[in-house]
Amino acid sequence: MLDETLLEDPEALARADRRGLLRGAAEAGARVRTAVRHAAEAGVTELKPEGRPRAVLIAGPGAAAICVGDLLGRLAGVGCPVTRLHATGVAPAPGALRWTLPGWAGPVDVLLLATPDGSEPGLAVLADQAYRRGCNVVAVAPQDSPLREAVETAHGLFVPMATAPYEEEEVGAASAPGALWALLTPLLALLDRTGLISAPAEELARVADRLDEIAQRCGPAIATYHNPAKTLAAELADSLPLIWTEGLCAGPAGRRFAGALAELAGRPALAAELPEALPAHGALLAGVLAAGGDPDDFFRDRVEEPQAMRARVVLLRDALNGGLSAAPAARELALGHDTALSELEPGEGGELERLAELIAITDFAAVYLALASEV
Repeated sequence: MLDETLLEDPEALARADRRGLLRGAAEAGARVRTAVRHAAEAGVTELKPEGRPRAVLIAGPGAAAICVGDLLGRLAGVGCPVTRLHATGVAPAPGALRWTLPGWAGPVDVLLLATPDGSEPGLAVLADQAYRRGCNVVAVAPQDSPLREAVETAHGLFVPMATAPYEEEEVGAASAPGALWALLTPLLALLDRTGLISAPAEELARVADRLDEIAQRCGPAIATYHNPAKTLAAELADSLPLIWTEGLCAGPAGRRFAGALAELAGRPALAAELPEALPAHGALLAGVLAAGGDPDDFFRDRVEEPQAMRARVVLLRDALNGGLSAAPAARELALGHDTALSELEPGEGGELERLAELIAITDFAAVYLALASEV
């Protein structure tokens, strides 16, 4: 059950936030600025590529690396294939994970390593494989991690992961807000130099400003009525979120939101892109998860029995190519099955700014759900 009274008590939220999740979300903008500085100090902005790589390969553990690969693949579009290398192993522990380069990888490809840990022997082995194949290697990991030596031995480029002053060696959950921006920002700067995406320093500065703006709008001191993240968290209480996305950057943001709900708040969620989401999730709206799925629900003893979980559609939208939208059909489907609907759409700005806004609001919402559900 969600304790909605906790959402209106900033001091109680601070006491409940034993993992520093709210602080991490609030400092996302600062993390971007620090990561930009680290990338420049490592020499990323001075690189002079001879052309676009044939392919970009990404490896790393956990939800943060998965989201980084998803975002870079969407931003690169058809300019270059971006492939995430899936880990294998008997357990999710750093020492058990292994990655393997595809057989076709060679000198015209780039391997990106993104990890908030940096102690994975499998990534060190992967860096050595890439060196023997002639691949260019770039890694973002904690400053003093063992991976740094392995990457430098492979003549690769190492960028220290941006951390906050209060952090020691680990950043916590891989879905934590700070981990994503600390890993993603240097790689955005790198791929800007290769010409795969547009992420100049001034654009990343605007991303940091947008993240600061969302942190002010969604902070714990802002009442739920004026706080889009708290509002969304309250709306998702006792529901199964069906996250439907539409637009250039909404897909990766929606998949990250579903992952953050699971890892941070322990809440199940399903994510799909429109218009495919309508047939994929339509049957869920017609079954027992629909708001009107139980004809005896009105007479249920709400004191003695727990409230049944109902589906709720969360529509994340971004700018569209061509202007054709399936959002009206999505609203009609939800309304036709008495299913509640929440909508988020970013304000004006560049592609990265809009992406940052969607991720920031949903990150805050996942954090509020996690904190208000723990008490």
